[in-house]
Amino acid sequence: MYRIIYSVVFYLAIPIILLRLLLRSIKVPAYRQRLAERFAFSSPAQDFTRQKQAIWVHAVSVGETVASAPLVTALQQRYPGMQIIITTMTPTGSDRVRDLFGDKVFHRYIPYDLPGACQRFLENYQPSLLILMETELWPNLVYACHRNGVKVLLANARLSEKSAAGYGRLGTFTRSLLEKIDKIAAQASPDAQRFIDLGVKPAQIEVTGSLKFMVETGARAEQAYFTSIRRNNRPTLVAASTRDGEEEKVLTAFEECLKTIPSLLLILVPRHPERFAKVFRLSEGRQLVTVWRSDNGNVSQQTQVVIGDSMGEMLDYYSVANIAFVGGSLVNTGCQNVLEPAALGIPVLVGPSQFNFATICKQLEHSGALTTVQNEGELAKKLSDLFTDEKAQQKMGRRGKQLIRENQNALPALLDLIEPLIRTGA
Repeated sequence: MYRIIYSVVFYLAIPIILLRLLLRSIKVPAYRQRLAERFAFSSPAQDFTRQKQAIWVHAVSVGETVASAPLVTALQQRYPGMQIIITTMTPTGSDRVRDLFGDKVFHRYIPYDLPGACQRFLENYQPSLLILMETELWPNLVYACHRNGVKVLLANARLSEKSAAGYGRLGTFTRSLLEKIDKIAAQASPDAQRFIDLGVKPAQIEVTGSLKFMVETGARAEQAYFTSIRRNNRPTLVAASTRDGEEEKVLTAFEECLKTIPSLLLILVPRHPERFAKVFRLSEGRQLVTVWRSDNGNVSQQTQVVIGDSMGEMLDYYSVANIAFVGGSLVNTGCQNVLEPAALGIPVLVGPSQFNFATICKQLEHSGALTTVQNEGELAKKLSDLFTDEKAQQKMGRRGKQLIRENQNALPALLDLIEPLIRTGA
């Protein structure tokens, strides 16, 4: 009954959803492209073969796509004859799939959670297993998989107290949904317990750790742009994945630091491409010497702020940093990936909004690799302290790298869960 009501409401909301896509497409034209895929009216690629077994991995956007990359690569190595379909919801997620995997996987936008769309997608691709990254719980999709004999694994699953309370208010509906999931691989024990409190059977869930600890920091092609920044030998702060209303706070802290560290360089990387120009104007409006990364010119000694207007270069930005501030955290949107700078041995500062990485932030902070600041004033103070204390920087960096090395078991544990699901789904 609840699912029927949910479906009716979803159908009624379609005009609003399409209007929202149209409005977003004003700044990002990709949002009005490939609409047929969002209703599963598009056909599979010509080289997709229904006679071969397929695994479907759903990753909402960029963060989940990056987290799924080690898993997808491991699946390709372990099951070389298996076809892998990756779905995302956003154009940036789609671009990241293309960057990471090229034509080695099949990509589509996930269909809207409508009964007909979900059924069409399953008929088109006939996967034996659906791997949902993190906590993407779509009732009609899970129900359609259950009805069609497609195994469902919730991988890298996390459940905050706030989300658990929301699901708990739906009682029977939530329990009915969760019982149709074959296996849940939780990031940490608190996540697992919250799922159990919602009605998941203990045998249905295992704590495997977070795939996000599987950070690839291996050899990257050296780019002259970043080499030139390193050669300047200036103290450098990277403020990554910042959100609307947060750049002002970062710039305020940066200006305060300039009073005692006049050579400080800020590389400011907004979370969404459509906001690059706004952030550039914001920095210039403060009379700061500001340049674009995309200009590709050398960063001079006079440059104060670089706007990171490129995609897929976050590790390159971090590679020239002495300290990293991870955005989404001084505004209430939940911080972004704190593990990438930690994996490179860079001290991490983050604001109080951490619900996207709550468990990981606690682990990093407990180890001494991360510090939480409550506002721009505390951010400025902590930056000044660290930039004048190289030993403290090195200590935080070492502890971050050590913690990540100690948490590399998530991938093999997850593969062990997948093996019987593939076998029984064949």
